[in-house]
Amino acid sequence: MPYVNIKITQDEATPEQKALLIRGVTDLLADVLDKNPATTVVTIDEVETDNWGINGESVTARRTRER
Repeated sequence: MPYVNIKITQDEATPEQKALLIRGVTDLLADVLDKNPATTVVTIDEVETDNWGINGESVTARRTRER
């Protein structure tokens, strides 16, 4: 039973985009590894940008600086 956990920042994806991610990952595992879609679990965790850091600073700070 494959388990895939996708982590994205909270403001990035619409419900439709998340559904496409879940379907796409499920299909990929079925196509490449012959995994059963009925037993494939995909979760999406949305992380606040204050809690996601890149190169020593939060995404919130980076986005504020880049604007």
